[in-house]
Amino acid sequence: MATVVDAGGVKIFVDPGVSFAPRRYGLPPHPLELKRLEEIREQIYRELEDTDMVVVTHYHYDHYLYHGDEAEFYRGKVLLVKHPTHDINVSQRIRAHRLLKRNRVAELAKEVVYIDDNVYVVDRGLEIRGSPPMPHGPDSTKLGYVVMVMIRCCDSSFVHASDIQGPISSRPLAVLRDWRPDIVFLSGPPTYFDGYKIDVESVEKGLENLKMLCNLARDMVIADHHFARDIEYPRHLETLRASCKRILSAAEFMGVSYEPLEALRKELWRSSKETTDSDRAS
Repeated sequence: MATVVDAGGVKIFVDPGVSFAPRRYGLPPHPLELKRLEEIREQIYRELEDTDMVVVTHYHYDHYLYHGDEAEFYRGKVLLVKHPTHDINVSQRIRAHRLLKRNRVAELAKEVVYIDDNVYVVDRGLEIRGSPPMPHGPDSTKLGYVVMVMIRCCDSSFVHASDIQGPISSRPLAVLRDWRPDIVFLSGPPTYFDGYKIDVESVEKGLENLKMLCNLARDMVIADHHFARDIEYPRHLETLRASCKRILSAAEFMGVSYEPLEALRKELWRSSKETTDSDRAS
């Protein structure tokens, strides 16, 4: 979900983080995943060098830089963050404290603004609006809350809806109906957890709400992140396009190759083993 926005010459980086699942199919990350992670992390570092503002929608490690030696990347930036103590679960509260206080990011930043249900006006042509805290998935989730942000500039509006997962909850839909943005980028429903970590009804609700969201966005919807962790993600997108022609993956939006490395982890390890076995045999 790491996203760079150029808003009238002001560079805004939303959720500058990258991570991988420590286990998938009972397997650790494949070396190809580790290589791509380092490449993307370096790209994030480069983008942050001339970034003016950084937005952190919530405190899950794949959404911000959190190591102590990475604190310097926040120096001199305007930092718009999810409130570190209000509407937050225990693990995210601890991480927020570690980032802002222990790692001294609050001291290094030019300014720290809690963006929950708030509006930050850069000038009369640019504003960043934060939603009230939204569930990280279903209303009953224990994963805490995220803040959606709308960047409005130059007669256009873009919403970064982070980990609303579909949305599964109807609360983000109500906000987005009021905002009516041109483009929405969000984490789609976690279909790979269907009936496993999330009940089937919640996943189906996420898919239905995603269809409704297509009618709220004026231009397009980009649904990725949790959604793209499913090996069946392309098929889900094609099914959605029957009623929503303007839904894209992040790869399609950027014009780059689709790389579902986590979803392919089993195949990647199997291929590596077959190659090793072949080398031994020869």
